[in-house]
Amino acid sequence: MSETDRSGKTITATDLKKNLGKYLDYVSANNEVVITKNGEKAVRMTPYLSDYARYNLMKLKEQALDYQYAGQKVSYEEFMDIYENSELRMEYVEGEIILSASPSFAHQEISGNLYLVFSKFLKGKKCKVVYAPFDVHFYKPDSNDPDVCQPDLLIACDIEEKLNEKGRYMGTPSLVVEILSPSSRSLDMIKKLNTYMLSGVNEYWMADPDNKTVIVYIFKDRKIENFITYKNDEVVSSRVFNGMVAPLSEVFD
Repeated sequence: MSETDRSGKTITATDLKKNLGKYLDYVSANNEVVITKNGEKAVRMTPYLSDYARYNLMKLKEQALDYQYAGQKVSYEEFMDIYENSELRMEYVEGEIILSASPSFAHQEISGNLYLVFSKFLKGKKCKVVYAPFDVHFYKPDSNDPDVCQPDLLIACDIEEKLNEKGRYMGTPSLVVEILSPSSRSLDMIKKLNTYMLSGVNEYWMADPDNKTVIVYIFKDRKIENFITYKNDEVVSSRVFNGMVAPLSEVFD
């Protein structure tokens, strides 16, 4: 038995025209009516909801989607099908769907400060800085399916060459930035570190708002060549983009 059969009626468009008042009363009594046209379901009539009630219903649906998708193991094709039919922010790491929470104010401030530093340095250059949400497909050796991540910030020098027909970026950024939060700390520090390293990213900045530190990882031949922790009033310096610096006093201002 379908949901419509349990909670309402399915009628034809002709039935609706002949008995409009009857079905309006039926729907007003907290029932649903599905109208068919040429044998296919075309329209659903539901009871009126206030804007507040509609908002609460939307939040309940979002929570249901969170429960349904978070941590689910799926194939890359299944993920893309889910992703393209959802309004949720989600990533795909090691075959698992990761749902992204809304960023905090501090997170957005740090992201904005770094964006200004990067964009000023890159002005007039080929490389571009992009901020989240922006999908990147990270291909790791010996893996048929890519990880799909949305770094908080990235610098890419191959955007013009690596945009596909759908406008999606299919290249590999030179530098990525993740801003740690309680909900993503382990993901950013372990799984994404591994993803970025193995996929050919050259440099990974990990900004920690709680400790006001930035760890910079330098990758070479898909391995960690070096890493440096910047703290207090030190100035973060990029190894890949010579001359690009970010004083921590400005990053965590």
